[in-house]
Amino acid sequence: MAATAQNAVGRVKPCRLIDLEQHTDARGSLSVLEAHRVGGFAVQRVYFLHDVAPRASRGAHGHRSLEQIFIAVHGGFTISVDDGFRRERYRLDDPGTGLYVGPMVWRDLSDFTPDAVALVLASLPYDETDYFRDYDAFLTGARDLTGAQGLNSARAHATEATP
Repeated sequence: MAATAQNAVGRVKPCRLIDLEQHTDARGSLSVLEAHRVGGFAVQRVYFLHDVAPRASRGAHGHRSLEQIFIAVHGGFTISVDDGFRRERYRLDDPGTGLYVGPMVWRDLSDFTPDAVALVLASLPYDETDYFRDYDAFLTGARDLTGAQGLNSARAHATEATP
């Protein structure tokens, strides 16, 4: 399910699985994530999805600048990522593993277990203008990034949006 570096989804910053630091002893396990070290961004917002209805999906959008790390802290779910050229599916069901999703990537979350809790760390506060909610508009924006100038423009926009 995991993409290799050569075919990774994400033309601005590739999606990648992240192994969280683990500390385990007889008392249990502690998972540690220092987002600035593994995600490359300061966390500006944290939220979690829970009590997702059976067969429901979440996401169905993309972001112009936002970077995120998704973690299944309990149960599991599937996240599909799409950069307008490539698609990949990841099953997250281990609290010791996260998925980094960068800007200009459409995401769909599905197949939630009944007990799933999805923790999301985000690089920016909520901003509706950062969202692509229409897939065709996202494709147009993503495919405009085919040249180096487009990639540099997206990176500049991501940098400008970071406080």
